[in-house]
Amino acid sequence: MATARNRSHKHFQLDAAKIRRAQKVFKAKTETETIERALDFAIDEHEKNRLVSEANERFVRSGVEIKDVYGKLGD
Repeated sequence: MATARNRSHKHFQLDAAKIRRAQKVFKAKTETETIERALDFAIDEHEKNRLVSEANERFVRSGVEIKDVYGKLGD
């Protein structure tokens, strides 16, 4: 979470129902905490997706042959 020195005062028009739902999901006490947690979550998910994509690319480039033992992938 950001420290007080890293914060900036912003004004947004956001859907109150979405904030309440996110507040329950993140078990946050305030709307600010809710938005901070949602942003942290989005950043973390992006990093995970980037790492998975890189791992997938390395796997494909490795030349490993995948056999369809159940016949579900087609030709």
